[in-house]
Amino acid sequence: MRLISLEGKLAAALAVVLVASAALAAWATTALGSPWLGAAAAVLALAIPALVFARLLARPVGALIRALSGSVVAFRDGDFSFSIGTRRRDELGELVAAHNELGRVLREQRQHLFQRELLLDTVVQNTPTALVLVEARGHVVYANLAARQLLNGGRPFQGERFDAIVAGAPAPLARAIAEHGDGLFSAAIDDEEETFHLSQRTFNLQGRAHRLFQIKRLTRELARQEVATWKKVIRVISHELNNSLGPIRSLAHSGRELARLGDVKRLNVVFDTVEERTRHLEGFIQGYARFAKLPTPRPESIAWAPFLDALARHYPFRVAGTLPGQPGWFDRAQVEQALINLLKNAHESGGPAEAIELAVARGARELRIEVADRGSGMSETVLANALVPFYSTKRSGSGLGLALVREIAEAHGGRVHLANRPEGGLAVSLVLPQQA
Repeated sequence: MRLISLEGKLAAALAVVLVASAALAAWATTALGSPWLGAAAAVLALAIPALVFARLLARPVGALIRALSGSVVAFRDGDFSFSIGTRRRDELGELVAAHNELGRVLREQRQHLFQRELLLDTVVQNTPTALVLVEARGHVVYANLAARQLLNGGRPFQGERFDAIVAGAPAPLARAIAEHGDGLFSAAIDDEEETFHLSQRTFNLQGRAHRLFQIKRLTRELARQEVATWKKVIRVISHELNNSLGPIRSLAHSGRELARLGDVKRLNVVFDTVEERTRHLEGFIQGYARFAKLPTPRPESIAWAPFLDALARHYPFRVAGTLPGQPGWFDRAQVEQALINLLKNAHESGGPAEAIELAVARGARELRIEVADRGSGMSETVLANALVPFYSTKRSGSGLGLALVREIAEAHGGRVHLANRPEGGLAVSLVLPQQA
């Protein structure tokens, strides 16, 4: 609690000096008979005591300021253990109290930061992902336990040249790192084939460029995904086979009874139905075969008018805009199959058939073929999974239509893009690289 301010103390000291000066000057004037001599005598008599009094008054303030200065320097150097003791109850006392409180808060924050850094280091050290941090000149700054085990036989290699460490690593890893990008690679580790994902990122740390390498084992995860995919394939095939074999079995029994009774007319219906179910089953199996055995594309020059006329005979559509003057460059059969799948989906989207559009646009190095409809579009979940094999929201769908489109696009070195249209409907773009 402040009893008197520093300003009050200085005012009181000045008042004492002034009163003493006035009294001494009045006495000296009476004794010497001259006001000038009295004033001079008062100044000479009070000069030394005033200096001593000023020094005594400023000494504790100066000491506190020096202590605060030294403590601030310690704070700058990261030492927050300093605190200052004082019994002053003025502004300087409050400043010292605030300084000591700041030191306490900084000490607590540093302790919390240390605990968080310890937790982070424990997590990073024990993560199964190999992490290596390399500074701009190529020396390793940090490597966790997984990185040591994968790249250096479990031995630390901080401070060593990263290229020298990589030179002793499996060749696929060295090639993946040399590409300066993200990607998958496989390498033999302990006589077993392992699959890894490499991620590389560059960022500034303390004003200097660093590069972080993350190498994650994917063998078990891929194996689990492979098993899950096979289970899904088996479920889809089993479901489709049962849907066809059940009616065929029932129809075979009915046909046997009709033949026994001599009802030849009704046998034709039985045979027609059996033929229809076997044709459906054959188409289903062929769809899987086409997806699994997609041949290498054989691009050729494709004229647009006859290509689109042949395509419209399968599913009608309206050409939006003008066609490019240059012919396309792609595998005719494969791209035709991809567009048939897209047009089939457009006709099954629930929108009017006359609103289905196909647009072709050619850039400097890419060709974009877009099929758009005015159906119900897709939810965010369906958009995220629509290109995944065997994913389908249709009751009788196999989940291979869009997946085959994606396979065809990627086999050409292109990609597929799906997006909902602002006014309703879906637009699917097939982007293919073109000759310069």
